[in-house]
Amino acid sequence: MQLFIIRHADPDYANDSLTPAGELEAVALAVRMARQIRPDFLYCSPLGRAKATMRPTEEALSVSGTILDWAAELSLQPQHGPWGSRHVPFDIPGHWIRNAPNLPAHDTWHHHLPFNEPLIKKEFDRVCSASDSFLAGHGYERRGGRYACIVPNRQRIAIFCHNGLGLTWLAHLLEIPLTLMWSGFWLAPSSVTTVLFDERDPAWAVPRCIGLGDISHLHFSGLERSNMGLKANYE
Repeated sequence: MQLFIIRHADPDYANDSLTPAGELEAVALAVRMARQIRPDFLYCSPLGRAKATMRPTEEALSVSGTILDWAAELSLQPQHGPWGSRHVPFDIPGHWIRNAPNLPAHDTWHHHLPFNEPLIKKEFDRVCSASDSFLAGHGYERRGGRYACIVPNRQRIAIFCHNGLGLTWLAHLLEIPLTLMWSGFWLAPSSVTTVLFDERDPAWAVPRCIGLGDISHLHFSGLERSNMGLKANYE
């Protein structure tokens, strides 16, 4: 099985939709989805910008996607801190996170300031639980850090979602400390991240990222990458 975690195209956040540039990105993505990825299932966040990104793919494939309420962007409020201006927790400057005396592990990150706020761990646990239920429905049951192959398959599953949600989901799938995932990675608008369920044993699968934030469809269509979400020196 392969998951294709897709961030929505260039957003118009005020209207929860896409900018004109984002609409072009979504069309370019749809061409790639139809010609190369050819997903068996389409899923989507309930938010407008994700649905608008999926729509051209639905039309290209002549299928309708399924809404996943849990795939909406994280429900976390901006925080004040020693890093300066207010940021949502998944966008706190990395230089502040990496200055901690001991870097967190995948099971201890929530003990470190400012991530010991209970709402952050609660939101993470919500995503983890929803992910486990979702993947079990596709034949892979999480047991510890690996997945039992209850119904092994070669399905291709595309999920249109968000930067914060996507990074958080990857932290769970790959067992990377959440704070390092948030500070060390970024998903470009309309980018495709591919996670293979690597089955080296017929009984077990381990998620393996074989492509992160791929925007080759933009290059193919002569479109520029959107830098929405980056805050510095991205030229």
